[in-house]
Amino acid sequence: MHYFSDSVERAIEELVKLPGIGRKSAQRLVFYLLRTPKEKVYHLSQALRELKDKVIYCSICFNITETDPCAICANKNRDHDLICVVEEANDILALEKTGSYRGVYHVLGGALSPLDGIGPDELRIKELLKRLMATTKEIIIATNPNAEGEATALYLSKLIHPLNIKITRIARGLPVGTELEFADEITLSQALEGRVTVDSF
Repeated sequence: MHYFSDSVERAIEELVKLPGIGRKSAQRLVFYLLRTPKEKVYHLSQALRELKDKVIYCSICFNITETDPCAICANKNRDHDLICVVEEANDILALEKTGSYRGVYHVLGGALSPLDGIGPDELRIKELLKRLMATTKEIIIATNPNAEGEATALYLSKLIHPLNIKITRIARGLPVGTELEFADEITLSQALEGRVTVDSF
């Protein structure tokens, strides 16, 4: 039984389809939009339309972009012989914010997860292998530090190893500002494994 108008109910049903949005959250969003001036709602609608009409995947790295190739792949000042492999395009944003990486990227489109039906063929692994040339100096594997990310990193390492290309994995460990007593065992273990030599104090 519907307690709202058909239009309101349709909007709620569409929002519920979004990840992390339950019916109550969808209702709150719909009623917020109803109170919002029409022009602002139209701007949101237009932004969503443009998102689907204009945004594409870069044909080289599969980053999201409106131009092909993307700005990073087209930048001649980047080190194109250094490729950082990430799971999703939003991982690129996180790495770019550091301002410390000057290579290029490759977006896999996820991580290996057999239980979810995601195998090597569902990821952009073949495309990565095609990109590797004699000039490729290093592959940095920056998949997430969870079971799927670790499995993906191991799989990629085994594939790339015979090509005699340097393979590295981003270090994992304690975030800045964290106290040891509050860190979990896995994080502490990874911090110990990723320890570096200290030249002097």
